[in-house]
Amino acid sequence: MTTPFILSDEVEAALAAGKPVVALESTIISHGLPRPRNHEAAIEFETILRDAGVTPATIAVLDGVPRIGLDSDGVRRIAEEELAKASVRDLPIIAAAGSSAATTVAATSHLAALAGIRVFATGGLGGVHRGANESFDESADISTLAVTPITVVSAGVKSVLDIAATLERLETLSVPVIGFGTTVFPSFWLRESEYTLDWAVDDAADVAAIMKAQDSLGHGQGIVVANPIPLDQQWDPDEHDRVLAEALSLAEAAGVTGKAVTPFLLLKIVELSDGRSLEVNLDLARNNVRVAGQIATAWSALG
Repeated sequence: MTTPFILSDEVEAALAAGKPVVALESTIISHGLPRPRNHEAAIEFETILRDAGVTPATIAVLDGVPRIGLDSDGVRRIAEEELAKASVRDLPIIAAAGSSAATTVAATSHLAALAGIRVFATGGLGGVHRGANESFDESADISTLAVTPITVVSAGVKSVLDIAATLERLETLSVPVIGFGTTVFPSFWLRESEYTLDWAVDDAADVAAIMKAQDSLGHGQGIVVANPIPLDQQWDPDEHDRVLAEALSLAEAAGVTGKAVTPFLLLKIVELSDGRSLEVNLDLARNNVRVAGQIATAWSALG
């Protein structure tokens, strides 16, 4: 029986040997960063892992085939081509059409788990959107983690989302949220939100032990590792609050509602911050990749 995806030779060899592997999403490259910075970032994220003895598995759908691990041409394509953004529901449609797409956190988690990869690094997790009580707009990242055994390292969720509702949904779906060296849930650009966490760990070995215990207990959910950006790299809180408030005001004045709110806010935040928010995006993503590499190494050591 053929598999519905293609593993790169590098990833296949690492998995077969029980060596550490970290999944990387492609949407942050195709949609989250400007060209050519996005191509440079994609290479940098993979290099961070390789330098730590970890195999990177950047994931995307190219010409109808989900690919777990990309060669240099594949990385170039996700950085340069105008690709669709695929969540889990879109994967069979993209595959059947022979099209190409970058994978979201949800789709990357799904494909990584199919391939046997247990650790995934992203920038920020999707969540419940502001005004979801009317729009019912909630990222598929949350529902996917409820049924997918993967550990996702993220800097929390963006402050443009409803953080409280996101944490409530994760709790309802029995997805553990664990602070990495923190007892406070981070809010992407900032180290801290106003929400505390029930559980925290000090190092990667602790996370690997939780993963092993979760498996032994028969849980099929993922784990969210909330990894705050280093203090010296976070966005200035006062500037962040000012820019966010202005972006929210502009959205209200423009009559933006429902699913259009979050992309509108993100675009305005980049504009109002003169690109500062993008630089912080890169810093936190690098930090998450490093921590994910440590967790994958600790997981591999458990055999």
